[in-house]
Amino acid sequence: MKKKPMKNPRKYGEPPFQVAVIHGGPGAGGEMVPVARHLSAYRGMLEPIQTATSLEGQIEELRTILEKHGNIPLTLIGFSWGAWLSFIVAAKHPGLIKKLILVGSGPFEEKYVASLHQTRLSRLDEEESAEFESITKALGDVEVKDKDLLLSRLGVLASKTDCFDPIKDEREESDSAGSRGDIFQGVWRDAAELRRSGKLLELGKLIECPVVAIHGDYDPHPAEGVQKPLSAVLKSFRFFLLQNCGHKPWIEQQARERFYSILEKELGDIR
Repeated sequence: MKKKPMKNPRKYGEPPFQVAVIHGGPGAGGEMVPVARHLSAYRGMLEPIQTATSLEGQIEELRTILEKHGNIPLTLIGFSWGAWLSFIVAAKHPGLIKKLILVGSGPFEEKYVASLHQTRLSRLDEEESAEFESITKALGDVEVKDKDLLLSRLGVLASKTDCFDPIKDEREESDSAGSRGDIFQGVWRDAAELRRSGKLLELGKLIECPVVAIHGDYDPHPAEGVQKPLSAVLKSFRFFLLQNCGHKPWIEQQARERFYSILEKELGDIR
């Protein structure tokens, strides 16, 4: 039987669609389904799935989906890589975005990257640590095959390093669109260079809307690498640090309620 094409974007609640959740990865579509479902009780939610295999392609793809399906301007809730993508789109297309909410964002300056990597490795045993480094290297090699499987395995290892006290296996909490290693390879190379060059942070000077960052204190992505750089370049910026919380606040037993409380307050004017 022929497989049905995936809906893109997925929609939750009733229109108008004024809020969109932007998943991480790159190439990890579907992981924000629990957030979209939870918030859709009182508002229409979009869940775009990023399928483009280049950074510029993902920017254009997201812009097109928001313009076609959203009630402009929208609030974007970007997670991890999706926080960066939302940040870039807000800088390049300011008229589309009403507010940015960055969840578990990667650091915005290169000097914080070593800390992220070392924290993750310190939370794995020797064998897992070696595997983590091997997969990370392989995902950047154009000659390596089976990148979807590698990205999926990297996600399993990261779930051990990134979670503090999860309510249950995150796979039960999501509706995955599948791991796409080709997307990770094609997008991350250019995204990492954008950070290395300082151009990612510079884009913040073009952002006109309010920006809110929510970050877990146990997230290996250093909170300082989000709070300090963004405080220096954004016109309107607020930062929330969640206690006893890893990379994905919505799966954390001790932080989930606080996370949703913050989101509801930030979206309070959207009904």
